[in-house]
Amino acid sequence: MWTLLHLKFRKHVFAEVGKPGESQNCAGAFGKDIILEVPLGTVARDFETKELMCEINEDGKEVILLPGGRGGKGKSFFASATNQAPQHAQPGEPGLDQWVVRERKLLADVGLVGFPNAGKSTLLSVVSAAKPKIADYAFTTLTPNLGVVKYRDDRSFVMADIPGIIEGAAEGKGLGIRFLKHIERNSLLLFLIPADAKNIQAEYDILLNELRKYNPELLDKKRVLAITKSDMLDDELKTELAKEVPGDIPSVFISSITNQGISELKDLIWKELN
Repeated sequence: MWTLLHLKFRKHVFAEVGKPGESQNCAGAFGKDIILEVPLGTVARDFETKELMCEINEDGKEVILLPGGRGGKGKSFFASATNQAPQHAQPGEPGLDQWVVRERKLLADVGLVGFPNAGKSTLLSVVSAAKPKIADYAFTTLTPNLGVVKYRDDRSFVMADIPGIIEGAAEGKGLGIRFLKHIERNSLLLFLIPADAKNIQAEYDILLNELRKYNPELLDKKRVLAITKSDMLDDELKTELAKEVPGDIPSVFISSITNQGISELKDLIWKELN
């Protein structure tokens, strides 16, 4: 999600100029600040260079995005006992004029990572009060969704449902990198792979590779794996599938339909977050 803004900051630009005894009704010291209220997680970048200008990651944080020009000095400043009607003034400096891209990166404790139809939206709807769109076709989630997951003793954490990733997402395929950027702000990545996947290890490797190609630093984040739709498995099948689960990541079998493994998943997430 991003917005293109054309910002012009002109505060304190103009000085009093004109004929003796006259003054122009310019902004000058009476210019007003232009304040843009943005949600947490907002990042501002220069449209041309893509250079990061600022980011808002704390409630109430204020940043001067573009300062106004330095104010000049009017005729009255140069008045004196011997020069009561000065004919000159010092002009102010021009303000800035710039195109800025405003992006929003979601701030969440847990980011859901998986292919379309992996069960991300269903899980979020079960563990929180969020109501994401759920359907039996790919890419039902077109915008990220946030939900607060309640834990024991009135504790909680925030979970973000990111639109499904497909192979080639880092190059723009599917919904592309528009939503991969939200994962950068998550403390923990929860990978979701359905029990009916052809190869759990292969799907996990593809997802991991897309994150690596987009931003290698994402691999430094803590990771948890949930095998979804496990209600279709009996104990024998679950034992066989467990052999395909990557051994370098904490994992749990879950079903959002029957609540199987949901409590264990919450415990695992809380442990990794803390």
